[in-house]
Amino acid sequence: MISKNTVKFIKSLQQKKFRKQENAFFVEGSKNVTELLLSDFEVTHLLYTDKYFEEQQKLIDTCKGECFQVTPKNLEAAGSFKTNDGSLAVAKLKDNSPFDIEKGELAIALDDVRDPGNLGTIIRIADWYGIKKLIFSKETADFYNPKVLNSSMGSFTRVSFFYTELKDYLPQQQLPVYGAFLEGDNIHSKTITEGGIILMGNESKGISDVLAPLVTQKLTIPRFGHAESLNVAIATAVICDNFKRNS
Repeated sequence: MISKNTVKFIKSLQQKKFRKQENAFFVEGSKNVTELLLSDFEVTHLLYTDKYFEEQQKLIDTCKGECFQVTPKNLEAAGSFKTNDGSLAVAKLKDNSPFDIEKGELAIALDDVRDPGNLGTIIRIADWYGIKKLIFSKETADFYNPKVLNSSMGSFTRVSFFYTELKDYLPQQQLPVYGAFLEGDNIHSKTITEGGIILMGNESKGISDVLAPLVTQKLTIPRFGHAESLNVAIATAVICDNFKRNS
């Protein structure tokens, strides 16, 4: 039987300050929980229904955290989903550990991408194109925001990331930095096969004036219609596709 205090604890993790304070986050829904259990994240709590138990008994048995067989109403009370007949899990945050980008490797850097849905989708896009490393400005949305994790559809378990001051980090890598600009070179006419860092900017302002001078190759996605701009996640997918198509 799950206690009211445990439900209250999980509910508190919807807020960033409590995620930081408790060094924990939660995911919900069968897809994300299954991906979490299969990953190297340290799971501390697992809540599951009869339905999820029937589907994933062997996987549940591998969980080293506290396990509770609950009703869908228990899951809905603890999480953010209006309906959830599967599962919910709590895991520990990973350390914010910097890493370098290897020569020939492709990574994505995000400059002040604020929308959780966009961040989650970009994580999923990175996973689709086999891009393992993501670097975020300190103003970018929180990786562990439930909306980010839900939008990633489990891909959050297969990428490495950390938050930093991009103005200091990018020059240290001594790699090409590809930035999306309206006045950049047509990406369709470029054959880019080497690695580097794809830099994507804020949803409304684009790449900041501080980071723009660090971009070594400005790229643009040609427009054939009349839309004013592309969503940052869609633009990321188009750019990644052009890189991988030529690799």
